[in-house]
Amino acid sequence: MEQKLRRDRHMGANLRSLRKAAKLSQEKLCAELQRRGCDIGRTTYEKYETGELNIRISVLIELKKIYDCSYDRFFEGLDSSEAEQ
Repeated sequence: MEQKLRRDRHMGANLRSLRKAAKLSQEKLCAELQRRGCDIGRTTYEKYETGELNIRISVLIELKKIYDCSYDRFFEGLDSSEAEQ
């Protein structure tokens, strides 16, 4: 029996938008996250932005501090039917 995998919603576009608004490259952002105790490399972060990996809560907490935004900003648009793929 063939099984289809359904992609879950992901916040990659929101993560990318916040990073670009802060004028940070993935490399610079990861360096700041590492400075704050999050062991994360650029390729892992890239997978967060593309939706290949779910982001760890510890990383999300630090990103909230870096971007000085609410948690809602990370989840914008994810409850609409357009977000399902």
